[in-house]
Amino acid sequence: MVTMSRATEDYLKAIYHLAHRGEPVTTGLLAHELGVSSPSVSSMVKRLEDGDLLTRPDHRSLHLTDSGERAALRVVRRHRLLETFLARMLDVPWDEVHAEAELLEHALSDRLEERIDAVLGHPTHDPHGDPIPPRDGPHEESWGEALATVPPGSRFLVERVSDRDSGALRYLGDLGVFPGVVVTVEEQAPFGGPRWVRIGGERHPLGGPLTQLVHGHVVGEAHVVEKAEQ
Repeated sequence: MVTMSRATEDYLKAIYHLAHRGEPVTTGLLAHELGVSSPSVSSMVKRLEDGDLLTRPDHRSLHLTDSGERAALRVVRRHRLLETFLARMLDVPWDEVHAEAELLEHALSDRLEERIDAVLGHPTHDPHGDPIPPRDGPHEESWGEALATVPPGSRFLVERVSDRDSGALRYLGDLGVFPGVVVTVEEQAPFGGPRWVRIGGERHPLGGPLTQLVHGHVVGEAHVVEKAEQ
């Protein structure tokens, strides 16, 4: 039985996030994600394997077991509830709630977690659009399309914005790129140039790294809506 220390929870959560971003989880990638050394990762991976929280089917890829997935989801739930609480109740900016929740998630009791959930009205998504796992039952972790991949001329409904880069998150927030906002993709500059989008009536250039952080789905073609409004 593995003790659910802060380090253990951080590893499980990191493996969960990497796996659900569609990346093959390796010890090298996990070390980079957590900012720790490869020997440290190898030691923890062995502990997680011994505790039936992790498997290595091909000696390279890391996969959470059912028990590991459930443990990871408990941490993810606390983290996203805390982000929502901090944003709604304390007006903490959306680019700061992630770091604060990282500190608090390990100390949150089950009882306080449920009180926060009730006070917030049982939210289903956090400020970045990330789905909050339920206390019990199935959970779907879907990212949808990246803004970088949709063709010019599309109207794009933003559903999730990655919180991995607080500076990028702050910049996107200043432009008005939040979950629930519709962005019009007007053109793609050639030779790796920016993607020009219209947000709330204003036109902005977004570089490739930024458009990779914004996820959602196409809701229609821009020219069709413009004709209907005329």
